[in-house]
Amino acid sequence: MKLFLLLFLFLSTLSHADFFNKGNSSIGVVLGAGSSNHESYTVAGVSADYFIADGLSIGAGYRGWFGIDPSVNQLTVSTNYYLLVTNKFHPYIGGFVRETFVSGYEDYTSYGARGGLAVTMSKNSYMSFGYIYEEYGNCTETVLRECSSSYPELVFSLSF
Repeated sequence: MKLFLLLFLFLSTLSHADFFNKGNSSIGVVLGAGSSNHESYTVAGVSADYFIADGLSIGAGYRGWFGIDPSVNQLTVSTNYYLLVTNKFHPYIGGFVRETFVSGYEDYTSYGARGGLAVTMSKNSYMSFGYIYEEYGNCTETVLRECSSSYPELVFSLSF
């Protein structure tokens, strides 16, 4: 974990563009925890976004759920809109579609919304604190499976 933080701080000093402006890109790193069917996982992933207009990004990402079986891999396509209110704080809203691949089980598609606050860390890096609401497609609610979930997210991003 210390190596990850040192690498993040080093890379943030190499970036040189202002973020959230049309034509810029960002790379994000996700590290956290998740649970499914009463099992706990470590979640790690990466994402990339491209700003098609000032404050408006489209992106794609990968997340892996590790630690126990079954293994879970997710591919996500998303869009986010950052309100350019101040130089330090940027509230955001967004939506996504996610394809989830679970070893030994049927794959499924989900969709959802997110909202939160991106906080400027340096000239070209920021950290996002947010909350996600996700609906699972073709779902039948049972005792062991819910058709929606909500959870917090924390993302570190570098802009270039």
